[in-house]
Amino acid sequence: MADMAQRIGLRPTTLTDRFPPPGGRYTAIAQALHWIVALLFIAQVVIAWTLVVRAEGDPAAAFWLTLHKSIGVTILALVAVRLAWRASHPAPPLPPRMPLWEKLLARVNHWVLYAILLVMPISGYLASAASGHTVHYFWLFDLPNLPQSRELAHNAIVVHGVGQWFIYAAVVLHLSGTAWNLVVRRDGSLSRMLPEQSEA
Repeated sequence: MADMAQRIGLRPTTLTDRFPPPGGRYTAIAQALHWIVALLFIAQVVIAWTLVVRAEGDPAAAFWLTLHKSIGVTILALVAVRLAWRASHPAPPLPPRMPLWEKLLARVNHWVLYAILLVMPISGYLASAASGHTVHYFWLFDLPNLPQSRELAHNAIVVHGVGQWFIYAAVVLHLSGTAWNLVVRRDGSLSRMLPEQSEA
C-alpha cells in the first residue's frame, strides 16, 4: 500500500526512498555523532577564519578564541565517543558495486578524518597550555595547564597550522565522493547515514 500511495502521489518520495542503502544503516547514535561533529566542524572553520581577519588586539577576539577552543575540545570528546561506539558497532558495508579502489580510498579517508579530528584539538590544547594560556571550556571551567615549554608550544602550533589543510583536503574528498555516489552512481551510500523514513 505504501508503494501504491507513493506512486500515485499520496506520499512524497524521500532521499532514502529513492536511494535505499544496500547494506543497512549506521546506528542512530553513530548518525547523531556524525552530524553533530559535522556541524561543529563548520562552526570551527567559520570561527577560525573570523579570528584570522580580526585585527590584533580586538577585544572580541578573546570571545571567539574561547569559543573556538571549547568547540575543539567538544569535537575531541565526541570523536573519541564515536570511535568507542564504532569499535562495538561496525559500519555497514559499502555498496557491492563500488570498485575496490574506491572502497579502499573511502576507508583510508575516513580514518584520516578521524585522526585529524583528534590531532587538531589536541595540538590546539598543547599550543595554548604549554605557552601559559589557560584553555577555558565555554566559560564553565578551565582545562589543566602544562609546564611552559616554548618548543612544545611551537611544534603544536606548526602541527595545528599544517593540519588544517589536511582536514580541508580530507573533507573535500569526502564530500566529493558522497556527491559522486549520490548524483552519478546513485548507490544509496548517503542513506546509510540518514535515519530510516517512516511509512506513515
